[in-house]
Amino acid sequence: MKTKVLMVCLGNICRSPLAEGILKSKVDSNKVEVASAGTGGWHVGELPDPRSISIAKKHGLDITDQRGKKFSTYDFEIYDHIFVMDNSNFRDVIQLAQNETEKQKVQLILDEIFPGENVDVPDPYYGGDFGFENVFQMLNDACEKIAQRL
Repeated sequence: MKTKVLMVCLGNICRSPLAEGILKSKVDSNKVEVASAGTGGWHVGELPDPRSISIAKKHGLDITDQRGKKFSTYDFEIYDHIFVMDNSNFRDVIQLAQNETEKQKVQLILDEIFPGENVDVPDPYYGGDFGFENVFQMLNDACEKIAQRL
């Protein structure tokens, strides 16, 4: 049976699509399934942000097969691990959890590299292009740790 991982950010167009693409590139797709979603539904059905597509491409990844999806309570049933990009996403997702088992599935992605420090992946949406490169490097480091564990 495949291990299923969900990456979650606010709009599902910047950070979580990058995290999805990065982790997919590091795991065996026969053993691990990776998807992403946003806590908000503004970009359902849309491609990732062009800057996320561009930074992924720069690093040899194609994320243009992804489309925005909104996180739902059903995702707790589907996914084994839910990695959120920041503390705000964490609160939003935890509020939807029905029980302790569901809550245990949720963790901040940067806890992988900064355990217990509650570090956020900064939202690069309003920042410059350097923000996307910075986010890519953080997510790449975190996804390396996740891939080793899976």
